[in-house]
Amino acid sequence: MHEVERALYWILAGTMGGVNRARILKELLKKPQNTNKLSKTLNLDFKTVQYHLKVLEKNGLVTYRGGGGFARLYFPSQMLEDNIDTYDQILADMEEQKMKTKKR
Repeated sequence: MHEVERALYWILAGTMGGVNRARILKELLKKPQNTNKLSKTLNLDFKTVQYHLKVLEKNGLVTYRGGGGFARLYFPSQMLEDNIDTYDQILADMEEQKMKTKKR
């Protein structure tokens, strides 16, 4: 398993906040957004989104431009874009696992 694949699995499928991080990345892949816009779009607390963005940034999955606060615009990183097939597969695996759990 490639290093990026391991990191993506851990960040998205291996931790409690993975579902929200996957939702954030999905939105950022559509268009760059700031923390406030993401929190409104995803109906999540501002500080929750802020925390997850820090985790994603620390792990090289998002980058940003601009200053602090509302001026900071987040983008998917080049590393994420280069490994989009892996990201898509992990999301599919997560959805499959969710469906299996629902059937029980």
